[in-house]
Amino acid sequence: MAAKGDYPIPKFHFQVEWGDNFRMGFTEVSGLDFETQVIEYREGNSKKYSTLRQPGLQKLTNIVLKRGTFEGDYDYYKEWRKTYYFQEGNKTGSMYRRTVTIKLFNENHDAILTWKLQNAWPSKIQSTNLKADANEVAIETMELVHEGLEIMNVD
Repeated sequence: MAAKGDYPIPKFHFQVEWGDNFRMGFTEVSGLDFETQVIEYREGNSKKYSTLRQPGLQKLTNIVLKRGTFEGDYDYYKEWRKTYYFQEGNKTGSMYRRTVTIKLFNENHDAILTWKLQNAWPSKIQSTNLKADANEVAIETMELVHEGLEIMNVD
């Protein structure tokens, strides 16, 4: 299929929806990777001195979300703290897994590319590094583990 438009899509206009109606603002999203592991196989009586390769399991990469640190805003920490319920061995932990939707917008604010993460939950929170001679915004990081990534509206 031929590309639409004259220019590639800019990557700075996006939105992350966390669960049903909860939105957090982010400055960076990375890890939207698709990968299939390779299974190598060779029969002992094969006349070729090389292996055959076939697709194996899908490999999922953690999604990394970054945003500026604001006074009194502890949403990252609060979401990570809910992983405590996974450790209790009861069924309440599953209610803290979320569907996360990431949308890339065009200049008209229309979603033109949408990624959907299934059963996502935060596995790591990283606070900003502190440096006395730095002249930068404090950035905090969250890593999401998920059980599936798909691009929506793809045939």
